[in-house]
Amino acid sequence: MAKREIRLPSNRRKTTTRNEPPARNRRIVLCILLFVASVIVVDGLVGDRGLLAMMRARHEYDTVAATVARQRAENARLREEARRLREDPGAIEEIARRDLGLIRPGEKVFIVKDVQPAKP
Repeated sequence: MAKREIRLPSNRRKTTTRNEPPARNRRIVLCILLFVASVIVVDGLVGDRGLLAMMRARHEYDTVAATVARQRAENARLREEARRLREDPGAIEEIARRDLGLIRPGEKVFIVKDVQPAKP
């Protein structure tokens, strides 16, 4: 009779290269993923629509908004001055006296000059 050899299954797991990629491939994939993630983060910070560009645009917006507010206040002041010049003769007289140096008939003009203090 021929002897039959019976093999019992071993408790060791057999590793196949097809099911699990080697550690080197995992490391390469991890490096690629980290590189892609870092590129996305850098683009988010300094790209065309990144954080720095948004902060620059916000600063420019604030500057322009302040300029517009000053211009609106100046326009309101000029409108009020134009209204006064159309309706108030006293405003016209005030400007003629201040800017042009005009006087009414019979008034006297006194010109006061500053005198330098005497040196001891």
